[in-house]
Amino acid sequence: MKISLLRRFVVLADELHFPRAAEKLGIPLASLYTSIDKLEAEVGHPLVNREGQTRLTHVGELFLEEARAAVDAAPEPVKIVAAPRGGKAKASKGKGRAPAVKGQPKPYKKRQGR
Repeated sequence: MKISLLRRFVVLADELHFPRAAEKLGIPLASLYTSIDKLEAEVGHPLVNREGQTRLTHVGELFLEEARAAVDAAPEPVKIVAAPRGGKAKASKGKGRAPAVKGQPKPYKKRQGR
């Protein structure tokens, strides 16, 4: 079982509201739905009752204790630091391509044989 799925489930159990949980996690709402579906498939039972108000099922309440313990025992996720942005790209100092001359074959290209 992936720890990221468990983290998402724990946040959803705290919020009991899919859009708020997705916003708190910083992920798209569809991704949260998919994650919960995958977790329910692994467990084999529905964890969240989605009809009307979002509630945990009995199995979901029991599973929440195990999920919290696993999330607390796991190391914190690594934050990806973005590299500093550079300046403008510089032009190459190579010779480059020669300009095309009308009626002449392109330089360094073989003509197509007939």
